[in-house]
Amino acid sequence: MPGHGLILAIESSCDETAAAIVQRGSQTLSSAVASQIATHARYGGVVPELASREHLRAIVPVVRAALEQAHVALSDLDAIAVTSGPGLAGALLVGITYAKALAYAQNLPLIAVNHLEGHIHAVLLNEREQQKALHGDEPQPDQQALALVVSGGHTHLYLARPTSGAWNYTLIGRTVDDAAGEAYDKVAKLLGLGYPGGPWIDALALHGNPRAVPFAFSQIKTKLHLGGKPPRTKAARTAPIANLDPRFLFSFSGIKTAVLRYVELHNLRPEAEARREALFTGPDAPAKPTLEDALATADPQTLDLIASFQYAVVGDLLRKTFAAQEALGATRILVTGGVAANRELRARFATEAARRNLHVAFPTISLSTDNAAMIAAAAWPRLLSGEFAPDSLSADPSLALGL
Repeated sequence: MPGHGLILAIESSCDETAAAIVQRGSQTLSSAVASQIATHARYGGVVPELASREHLRAIVPVVRAALEQAHVALSDLDAIAVTSGPGLAGALLVGITYAKALAYAQNLPLIAVNHLEGHIHAVLLNEREQQKALHGDEPQPDQQALALVVSGGHTHLYLARPTSGAWNYTLIGRTVDDAAGEAYDKVAKLLGLGYPGGPWIDALALHGNPRAVPFAFSQIKTKLHLGGKPPRTKAARTAPIANLDPRFLFSFSGIKTAVLRYVELHNLRPEAEARREALFTGPDAPAKPTLEDALATADPQTLDLIASFQYAVVGDLLRKTFAAQEALGATRILVTGGVAANRELRARFATEAARRNLHVAFPTISLSTDNAAMIAAAAWPRLLSGEFAPDSLSADPSLALGL
């Protein structure tokens, strides 16, 4: 059994440089994050080369901040964990190289963690902290759950099962093209809103009619030209589509295109360009645009479009997740990832779960987006079982989970 149960984790898979210290996978002592939103906002998305550069600048001060916040010295640690994939290759390498050097210098074991598994453990960490507040240090048994990981790069459904202190994952469904969060970002950019797009769309959707534009999702079929192989996507390498139930496959490129066609048909592009200039690029643009600023530039038709887009996306996520829950007989649902911070998504999932008398759990808002506390939590079972990374560990941008 590790002495203090302290794991320092590093996360650098995309555009957040994060470090955290978590004790025994159930108590967050510190969590430091350096965001790159301001760097990438002007481009409407993450620029990989800039992300790597910013990680190099931030990695040392972020790790130092995590240690100071936790009042922990390097000599107190039992292990160092790091995200090894999936993600941007250059960004991942910054974290991995630093973690390997630190582990070697301190003679500590290094634990490699899949970013997607980390998101699942963000919810489990939150639940463990709540249980600890109620029951003290008395351990509560882990339970099987259906997990929806939904973010800017991923939309995956997993059956997560605890086995002998470890966790096993079976892929149940995934996106075949854009992830849900990616669709949010692209639609927000199209409408002249900021990056990341999710918070802007979620906030503005409150002011529109969600049934004004009847977006629809059709059932996804395996494309013949792919021969059952997975298409080229930004998502992690996963099982071929032919191995998955079509009822649990997601596709968000179609609704993104439908929004584009609506904008063109109703001549909304000039308004969108004027909005972007007024909010972000023009000489009189506010230093930090607010919801009130955005509302002042948004006409009712655009607000209806935004509300309808979000209503449709959340509805598709909800329908397919609960269809998988029914098929598998799952009694617990975990919803995690950056899009899990979405207000409407949380409300509708909670309502549907209550209607079905099911348990649904979300991470805190801070644990929904990329962070290192979730990586430390996922590393804890590996520390107990002695599952350490080899010296040859490197970045795996398409690292799979649950094949």
